[in-house]
Amino acid sequence: GRGRGGPGGWIFIGEPELHLGPHVLVPDVGGWRKERLPDVPRTPGIAIVPDWVCEVLSPATAKRDRGAKQAIYAEFGVSFFWVVDPSNRLLDAYQLVAGKWMLLGTVGGSDEVSLPPFEDARFPLDVLFPFDQTSSE
Repeated sequence: GRGRGGPGGWIFIGEPELHLGPHVLVPDVGGWRKERLPDVPRTPGIAIVPDWVCEVLSPATAKRDRGAKQAIYAEFGVSFFWVVDPSNRLLDAYQLVAGKWMLLGTVGGSDEVSLPPFEDARFPLDVLFPFDQTSSE
């Protein structure tokens, strides 16, 4: 309801605490189709597997985000996994196909993002990087 004219139909939660079997994970952003999660839970943990997760890499989290967490997301059937790399100004988008991550595309620089599951809500990648990281200020 507060989007920018996109198609809607999603619930997004920043840093949701996911309870996936014995694992407790906190992605940077999680997204659920509204038919699967009609309301934001009032409980501290969410056991409903997200349809989409996004991890923003940092030197401290990159190995875990692209390793153990990515494997657990696949094991529990997260359909889409996006990885934002601010240092290199890149976005990698994956889709789970037959239990394996398939790279859908990599977007860099000032390219437009139009990748599943949000291909109808196009946006320039630059909006994810509001500050010039090469600047000395």
